Amino acid sequence: MSILKIIEYGNPILREKSKEVLKISKKIKTLVNDMLDTMYSANGVGLAGPQVGQNLRIFVIDVSDPKGPIDPMVFINPKIIKKSGAINSYEGCLSFVGAYTNVRRYSYVMVKALDLNGRPFIKEARDGSLLARAIQHEFDHLDGKLFIDHARNRFETDNILKKHNLPPVEVDKMLEEKELEDEIVAWEKAHPEDVQKQLEEIKEQQDQQEKN
Repeated sequence: MSILKIIEYGNPILREKSKEVLKISKKIKTLVNDMLDTMYSANGVGLAGPQVGQNLRIFVIDVSDPKGPIDPMVFINPKIIKKSGAINSYEGCLSFVGAYTNVRRYSYVMVKALDLNGRPFIKEARDGSLLARAIQHEFDHLDGKLFIDHARNRFETDNILKKHNLPPVEVDKMLEEKELEDEIVAWEKAHPEDVQKQLEEIKEQQDQQEKN
């Protein structure tokens, strides 16, 4: 197993659309295992092929409790076949070390993919769970999209990127997502206590990031 170099934001590789895997060869299996090792080494919950310089439609995820046993998931040639709902998601990315911002995501997704043995499977993720958000985040990478393209506040995101010596938001890549934004705003107005709780959780994450 090897720890691979993670591509940083600003590298054009992250904006390329990935190719489907035609055969799950020994080389692909080695790449997947190396991606898992790299993800764990970087304390991430997900990693996509383009992030290690391989524009192939592969990503890995593990959203298990860091204190418990690992639970790696491998998605090869994934397709999101259903999505609904809307949530605010406070996200970062291993290609954006230290930078986190609020983005729009669907609260429910269903994805179809192949596992490492070439067997098809379907995975559902509900209620805005970490898995639901991670699937969308990693799937985006395969189409050359980044989490900042979904940013709810471009200027706030630019300030965060600048703070971490990263290039600014690519305005032409940003997604309008008006329906998602409207649904999130409506939910926030109807659930002020939950919004306050979320803000407190984000503040805790920010404090923890600064300590690290």
